[in-house]
Amino acid sequence: MEKGAVFPLFYLPPIEYFSKILVHKENVLFENAENFQKQSYRNRATIHSPNGKLDLTVPVIKGSKSHTKVKDVRISYDFQWQRMHIMSLQTSYRSSAYFEFYENDFTLFYEKKWNFLFDYNEELTRLLLKLLKINSQINYTDSFEKDYLNLTDYRDSIHPKHNSPEQFKTYFQVFEERNGFFPNLSIVDLLFNQGPQSLKYL
Repeated sequence: MEKGAVFPLFYLPPIEYFSKILVHKENVLFENAENFQKQSYRNRATIHSPNGKLDLTVPVIKGSKSHTKVKDVRISYDFQWQRMHIMSLQTSYRSSAYFEFYENDFTLFYEKKWNFLFDYNEELTRLLLKLLKINSQINYTDSFEKDYLNLTDYRDSIHPKHNSPEQFKTYFQVFEERNGFFPNLSIVDLLFNQGPQSLKYL
């Protein structure tokens, strides 16, 4: 039996994130006591747009510095980022095989306003696990630990600035003919293109 693992909560995490959760699904811990890390997947996702890779960033209220606990980071609504994100998803995936199948599941996340990034990511992650049909035992850390002796730690290894060592299989992407295949995008890229077959890919 695989040992457990500790994960941060991300916004529409990359494919690698869920492939790792699948490996450790009997014992997954989500980190809720760390300090917020800027320029990470905690508030950023990458999708395949008609013009190539596109980063979608959830803005946070100024003052959310590196010493701010992740559970205390508030989402900013100074501009209509939710409208921009849902329009970007529609433009990028409207013609994909399964976008309309899942669209209603995601619409709420671009209409309702959450105060805290952690809560927003948590509910999105639970939805994604459900759609992927990953039955994982999920718990949360009680306090911050710099190192875990008995858990695999993914808090820093899955990061936009780190190239993943994983070898990712290809699958059909809407704009692949125009832009080429992009591996390890947000899990929504896989879901919208592969639908119920996504779990087999992972």
